[in-house]
Amino acid sequence: MLPRFKLIIPIIFGIMSLSWAAPSTSPTVITPAEIEKAKEKYGPLAARRLEAWQKLVENNINKPERLKLQRVNDFFNGATFTTDKKHWKQDDYWATPTEFLGTDAGDCEDFVIAKYFTLKAMGVPEEKLYLTYVKAIRLKQAHMVLTYFKTPKSEPLVLDNINDRIMKASQRRDLIPIYSFNGDGLWLSKQRGKGKAVDGGTDKLKNWNSLLEKMR
Repeated sequence: MLPRFKLIIPIIFGIMSLSWAAPSTSPTVITPAEIEKAKEKYGPLAARRLEAWQKLVENNINKPERLKLQRVNDFFNGATFTTDKKHWKQDDYWATPTEFLGTDAGDCEDFVIAKYFTLKAMGVPEEKLYLTYVKAIRLKQAHMVLTYFKTPKSEPLVLDNINDRIMKASQRRDLIPIYSFNGDGLWLSKQRGKGKAVDGGTDKLKNWNSLLEKMR
């Protein structure tokens, strides 16, 4: 089961930039020391997945954005979908990319979070990437996907863990957009684009802010 959707009214939002997520010639998403720590916690296979994550970023930093989207989407969609209740013993837990890869499982938010921060690390500008809540019509559940805007007026592409194909939003008739957000703010998505900006940002998105705290 996907987590129950709750629309949260936002107030003032502030975000601290993540040093590892900034694009560079040699981006580091995880250090050898962090990999070793994860190995002790999750086991040797987790270390291999985290090493592969670092290689994914290094090997694709100079590739075209569309190819970056595909490779990141394919990489993380290899993980297993599970519920927060089963996996973390919590109703709604947002895992860091390290936790997600360490356990090789997560729910829709965890897939999206990992893709979002990895693409940022690979140099895709934040203003092109949005964590987007949708209603999955066939599943009759709330769901989260990552949307990518090539330009501010472009129709977004959808990166999703329940459909491996990267498709235009207009092609995803099974999804109804609700709202989207990133480090720059929050938008009500009453159309298949970014939608209308909401004054005040996303400070009331408690899970998002808790996640950022864990990643600092």
